[in-house]
Amino acid sequence: MHHPIRVIAVCGTRPDAIKMAPVVQALRQHGAFHVRLIATGQHREMLDQVLRLFGLTPDADLNIMTAHQTLTEITLRALEGLDRLLRESPADVVLAQGDTTTTFTAALAAFYHKIPFGHVEAGLRTYDKYQPFPEEMNRRLTAPIAEFHFAPTETARQNLLRENIPAERIWVTGNTGIDAVLWVAHQPYDAEDPALRHALDHPGRLILLTTHRRENWGEPMAHIARAARILLERFDDALLLLPLHRNPRVRETLTTVLGDHPRALLTEPLDYAPFVHAMRRADLILTDSGGVQEEAPAFGKPILVLRETTERPEGVAAGAAKLVGAETGRIVAEATRLLTDPDAYAQMARAVNPYGDGHAAERIRDVLLQEISNSITI
Repeated sequence: MHHPIRVIAVCGTRPDAIKMAPVVQALRQHGAFHVRLIATGQHREMLDQVLRLFGLTPDADLNIMTAHQTLTEITLRALEGLDRLLRESPADVVLAQGDTTTTFTAALAAFYHKIPFGHVEAGLRTYDKYQPFPEEMNRRLTAPIAEFHFAPTETARQNLLRENIPAERIWVTGNTGIDAVLWVAHQPYDAEDPALRHALDHPGRLILLTTHRRENWGEPMAHIARAARILLERFDDALLLLPLHRNPRVRETLTTVLGDHPRALLTEPLDYAPFVHAMRRADLILTDSGGVQEEAPAFGKPILVLRETTERPEGVAAGAAKLVGAETGRIVAEATRLLTDPDAYAQMARAVNPYGDGHAAERIRDVLLQEISNSITI
């Protein structure tokens, strides 16, 4: 007789929750799995609202977040909490996604308990260990531990093969973030926040800007903010929607440069559903976020990436995204071209989303079903 496949799914941050939610939903809809969802709480309120949106309640919450936490503290507290949890509840597989510190510690805890680890969104690389920091090393250190590598794209698969990950342990599934973004876009939605309502109803063009990455803190972020201000002065029908990250250093830089502009809407961080609808409405997206680079092409929106490197080169190769760095002149020039040249705009807007078709979670479920059922019988 088979017992259900016992899965422990771990998430710690908002992107983790977004990208794990479709997987947890797909596994729970199938009778063969028993899933426990564990939140480390590496990010607190941002994590909770995403889980609510997808109708998920964590079965355990390590609640590790403290004020001014260091990477060492996050690592230690997540590792201790997960270790305790795996001692108490046996599992056939541990799953986590992406490149957060939570993900690396989940892989390590699973390894210490000799439980196979499944890495959702495996194989992303910049091959620069400090860009992005600490995410690049989180994902590279997770790879040799993982037993199941769910690569979103062929490029990601090739990266893993080059690192001597056996081909038969890699499955190209597409990115579960696309499953999530399409699911949310199809839910009925009414903007309650007046600022967001104003942005969604704006008759002119809407520019959506998000910037928070550590490598852009300080001077680069001031350059980004100045570029946004120049664009508002150059295009008088344009409205800038800028959800501010919670980090005070990020806020201060952006508010200093843009706070007093009448067409700059600086808002609190948007919950995931409002953000999805803002992406759908935007004419142009400027971002240093990884997830946005994957999601925006699902709606045919051109993206200018405010970074020098990206672990998501497929969007750039497909023509949906362009790396512009954090230099004022370059950002202004590239954005101006897209806002004044309909052909350049259409070329980026029509690019096919290389990150997935919205069925990644089902593919992951099918792999686990086949691989793990074969290995467990009572």
